[in-house]
Amino acid sequence: MIKQIYKFGGASIKNADALTNVLNIIKNEKELIIVISAIDKTTNELEKLVNEYFMGSDSKNDILASICDFHINYLKKAFVNKYDKALSDLNSLLDELKNKINSESTNDYDIEYDAIVSYGELFSSLIFSEFLKHNGIYNTLIDARQVIITDSNHRDAKINWQNSLDTVKKSFGNGIFVTQGFIGSASNGEVTTLGREGSDYSASALAYLLNATSVTIWKDVPGIMNADPDWCSFAEKLDVLSYLEAIELAFFGAKVIHPKTIKPLENKNIPMYVKSFKNPEDAGTIIKKLDYKLKLIPVYILKTNQILISISPKDFSFIVEENISKIFGLFAQYKAKVNITQNSAVSFSASIDGDNRYFNDLIGELQKEFYVKYNTNLELVTIRYYTEDSINKMTSNKKILIEQKSRSTARFLLQC
Repeated sequence: MIKQIYKFGGASIKNADALTNVLNIIKNEKELIIVISAIDKTTNELEKLVNEYFMGSDSKNDILASICDFHINYLKKAFVNKYDKALSDLNSLLDELKNKINSESTNDYDIEYDAIVSYGELFSSLIFSEFLKHNGIYNTLIDARQVIITDSNHRDAKINWQNSLDTVKKSFGNGIFVTQGFIGSASNGEVTTLGREGSDYSASALAYLLNATSVTIWKDVPGIMNADPDWCSFAEKLDVLSYLEAIELAFFGAKVIHPKTIKPLENKNIPMYVKSFKNPEDAGTIIKKLDYKLKLIPVYILKTNQILISISPKDFSFIVEENISKIFGLFAQYKAKVNITQNSAVSFSASIDGDNRYFNDLIGELQKEFYVKYNTNLELVTIRYYTEDSINKMTSNKKILIEQKSRSTARFLLQC
């Protein structure tokens, strides 16, 4: 039985030195599944490639050349020598991607996105698997597209648990296995992805399907912090979280865990550890079932690049269930993630993520029945277990556009 699942993100394998750190973490393991993300910022570059390919721009070739050069150079630095087989296999994948972007595009951006961006994990897992073999750790590379079966909701696919159970159990046995996070395939064979940063979800899904004893997410931070240390100098590590609290934090936008990750683990009471690959001996944070109530310090979550859409009926009718149903139907149709809402008798406001490529289409559709205004470049701050001091820290000298408070959570949409 596979006892542990490790997931390594892009930062943990960003260069040859980082690979050595990972090697030291797993060198004594005998039964392990390793889920790998794309290397460093590769996903960002592949997203640029998708955009240029979809628009038919010649600059796609320059982006692709940069991606190819990066991975070939990375491989050569990691192996130093005796990399002929690994390089040959990598070149085969690179040629697949070249053929893809030189083919005719479909009219569906999301299908093209999944087909192209998924190569980031295919590149990294191949290199990582060969690197382990190069250093004396035999392992089996599993193609996640063959074992994680999903629906056809591209870019945010839902796992078909029953179909995946059959393929996963047939593919993973005893020993060490390497596979890709983030990706799967629909029943029609099309590549799908599980949502941005979805490798955590892949790890928890495999744990659920295989009844693993634990999942460990290896990060460049000491564990789950009460704030992102990149924007809060006072960030502190949280030693333990309940499944419920972790789900709440992920729902509100905490970046350290993908929102879908926790539920499969909670269903089978599988603990998750979030640890630092820089200091693997440190305890990190554990997420598990708790039989007591946590007493946490304030936890701060920031979502940037928010757009506030304000909607009112043209006939000045009330904003009631019928209107709200239409509005949310359009949000769903145009894949707009709604983060906070507020309504009065004759108006409805919602903040959505600003990177939605269908934003103009959404606004155009809303304007057929409603008056619509919007503000861009906003910040959404969520504070769990808020205090007055914590609120002042986050909102001082900023204009509050929406404010909401419950017993344990305060949220503020801010114009900076």
